[in-house]
Order: sequence, then structure tokens, then C-alpha cells
Amino acid sequence: MDKTAKIFIAGHDGMVGSAILRNLRARGYSSFVFSPFPEYDLTNQKVVYDFFDKERPEYVIDAAAKVGGILANNVHRAQFLYENMMIQNNLIHFAHEFAVKKFLFLGSSCIYPRESAQPIKEEYLLTGLLEPTNEPYAIAKISGIKMCESYYRQYGSNFISVMPTNLFGPGDNYDLNSSHVIPALIRKFHEAKIGSLPFVEVWGSGNPRREFLFVEDMADACVFLFQNLDATELYASGVTHLNIGTGEDLSIRDLAELIQEIVNFDGQIKFDSSKPDGMSRKLLDVSRLNDLGWKNQTTLEKGLEMTYQAFLNNGN
Repeated sequence: MDKTAKIFIAGHDGMVGSAILRNLRARGYSSFVFSPFPEYDLTNQKVVYDFFDKERPEYVIDAAAKVGGILANNVHRAQFLYENMMIQNNLIHFAHEFAVKKFLFLGSSCIYPRESAQPIKEEYLLTGLLEPTNEPYAIAKISGIKMCESYYRQYGSNFISVMPTNLFGPGDNYDLNSSHVIPALIRKFHEAKIGSLPFVEVWGSGNPRREFLFVEDMADACVFLFQNLDATELYASGVTHLNIGTGEDLSIRDLAELIQEIVNFDGQIKFDSSKPDGMSRKLLDVSRLNDLGWKNQTTLEKGLEMTYQAFLNNGN
């Protein structure tokens, strides 16, 4: 891919999109176009068509999505399904209509069945029922995967999909009503420390196990695959997407204790078992990605330290 090729990063101002942009710039890529919200509403078909018609991007990375944790996913079910499907439908279709050379779709590990065998292989997609609390979001992302595959099967479009594990890092969302577990815990422990509170309450039993990937590593994996993997190679391997993760997990209890240590909060942790746990375990099999030559470089502890520092530097 030429370093001066025009690249469109949808969602460039979010945690994921901004990390991908930093990675590409660090590698010497210099020509980018963006669709900042709310100026560009990607759920609007005409807006997306006009953008492609004007900018004519050669490569597209879809990092735009409505995202959130268990609470947001479960409460705003219709929005998560409608908005995500509209965004990806418009981007994928017009990437085809305007003959984009390569399209990268970012999904989520919540696409896999609730009772998947562990670690979760790419082949486990659509082999069982989804986790109810995030089913609408998962269905939207599954639709995106199948759309990319279908445009390749019918038209030969060079569209590929990747499924990152749980992500965290600078630029995350710390709103307790819509955030994921790591930013929520960082904020809770920090505010408890500043307020000299006796304890921090954590949703669920603390027993579920999760895998976490630092967003800068995720961006590096996406750019690596964007440069080195084409649709023909992906679909010939018998899968519709590639997992991106670390291949390691830990319990939410251990995660909370690690964040407590990094924030330096000396109170107690109380788990509220009346709140949902979600899947009991979610660990991705990343052997296919490792075999292609990529492996994460940032440990969970180091990533959490950098994330907390960024939280402090950016005024929380």
C-alpha cells in the first residue's frame, strides 16, 4: 500500500480509530480523510454516499460504532442494533460502489455464543445462542462480518473483518452509565481514593474471566493485517474473520485488585452479585494471528498504568 494512498478512517476520533490513526502516521502514511460526528451522520445513507463521492478514498477502516458496557448494551438495545447496522451497511456498500481497494471491518468478541468452548476459535461463530445482555450489538457485528464476506463472494471485493477482544487505553469512555469494565473501575477507584471512601462496589460476583488488549497493540494488529492480509487469503482459510487478542485472561476480581493497586486505593472491594456477570469466560484463540507473525507487546499491568496516567493527564 502506497504511503500516499488516501485512507478513510471512520470513527477516527474514538479510542480505537485514533489509535489506528497514530499507528498509520508513525509508519509514514500521510493522506487521510475523516467524517467527524455530528457533521457526518454515518447512519444516513445520503451523507455517506456524498462523502465517498467527494473524497474517493482508496482504503477504508471502519472503527465507527455505538459501543458500551453491559448496562448500556442491555438498556439501549434498539439503538445498538439500528445504529451499528446502519453505519456498517452504508460504509460497506459504498466502499464497494466506489471501488475501494481494501476495507477493514472491526467487530467485537461478543459475536461468539455464550457457551463457547474456550479459548474461542473463529470457527465457533454462529454455533450457539448469544449472551442476552449484548445480543443486539453482537447481531449487528455478525451482520457486518457476513456483509464483508458476501461482497467478496459476489463481487470479489477485498473486504476483511477482525474481531478484537476487550479493549482499553487512552481516550476511553469513563461515563459509568455507558463505559466498559476497565474505565469504569479506574474511575471508581480514583474517585474513591480522592473522596477517602471506605470501599468500591464492583458489578457481579468477580468470578467471570476476561481477556484485555491495550488499544495501541490492537491498532498495530489492525495495520499489520491491513498491510498483509487480503480477502482471498482470509476466506480461503475457511474463516470469515480473524481474532485479535492476547491469548491470556484473568478474573474480574483479579482485575479489580490490580487496578486498585495501580490507583493506590487502600479501601475495600465489594462485589454486587445482584448485578449481571455476562459470559462466565471469554478468551479468544489468537493462534491464526500469531501464525501470521503478529503478537501483542504490552502487558496488562503496563497498559493499565499508561491508561491511568492518561486518565489523570486528561482531566479525568
